Amino acid sequence: MVKLRLRREGKKKHPIYKVVVADIRSPRNGRFIETVGQYDPNLNPIALTLKEERIINWLQKGAQPTDTVRSLFRRSGLWLRWTLTKNGVDEAKKVSILEKWQMQQVERSTRDADRKVRRSEKRKKAAEKPAEAAPAAEAPAAPAA
Repeated sequence: MVKLRLRREGKKKHPIYKVVVADIRSPRNGRFIETVGQYDPNLNPIALTLKEERIINWLQKGAQPTDTVRSLFRRSGLWLRWTLTKNGVDEAKKVSILEKWQMQQVERSTRDADRKVRRSEKRKKAAEKPAEAAPAAEAPAAPAA
């Protein structure tokens, strides 16, 4: 049986993973059949390069991706493309569905960026309020006569 899985490379504390096609009996960093991509989790956003045609070819032959590799395929849109191909969707409809998905991803990223900006502004305001209230609390109280 053949698996699509990650093969660890890179330096200590700075891994870079290759997406490889390997027999399930071979060790993680052992013998493999073909390299079909690369994944660098250390960058923000992550760097993911895939040979989509080769991956689709291996999936058609029955290769099973690991859970992590499947999540990377979902993130890149490859899993949606594979699902549509497997279900026999015609090419024109497949292209329109993939374009719609791509637009949703762009909207999601802009929404996330806006949310991040709002949160940072909210934190700045919250940090400023106690600093302004502190001098008023330290002022000596007028003695009661």
